[in-house]
Amino acid sequence: MDLRVRALETLLVQKGYVDPAALDALIETYERRVGPRNGARVVARAWADPAFRERLRLDATRAIAELGYQGRQGEHMVVVENTPDTHHMVVCTLCSCYPWPVLGLPPTWYKSAPYRARAVREPRAVLAEFGVVLPEATRVRVWDSTAEVRYLVLPMRPEGTDGWSEERLAGLVTRDSMIGTGLPRPAAAAGGPPA
Repeated sequence: MDLRVRALETLLVQKGYVDPAALDALIETYERRVGPRNGARVVARAWADPAFRERLRLDATRAIAELGYQGRQGEHMVVVENTPDTHHMVVCTLCSCYPWPVLGLPPTWYKSAPYRARAVREPRAVLAEFGVVLPEATRVRVWDSTAEVRYLVLPMRPEGTDGWSEERLAGLVTRDSMIGTGLPRPAAAAGGPPA
């Protein structure tokens, strides 16, 4: 796949259809300014700062903007919080509405018709395919993103992370955990002494 992308890029540049500087700027935007790292910072702040967590629950768009993340596809954000009793999962059944400022570009599977249909009909089966097996007592709630509202899942903070810095906490947050199709990495995944 990488070779195909590089070949296509080279061809488009040679024919003058694409300006390499513009392409680099676009890639830079999605690698450094828009993407799952932003969402991980939001989650880590919520885990570490109860006041921020409350602001996030009350007005996610405004709270997320406090960290500088806003813009197209992130105008109307709602955060749903996982608990031991309830696990949240996000889908867009009509197309692929997705909070770009905090999660970047949607993964291919998120846009696929099978995911969009099955996430609503059989969420536990879909979660199991992603490796998330929840206790039967845990309720699964599916949220349908739209052009008007986009959702971000606030996953449960991993055990053993008390006293960790926000930066270290952010390293445990995965894109899939913010969609609800995954869980954060366990504390042991960070390795080394607490920061």
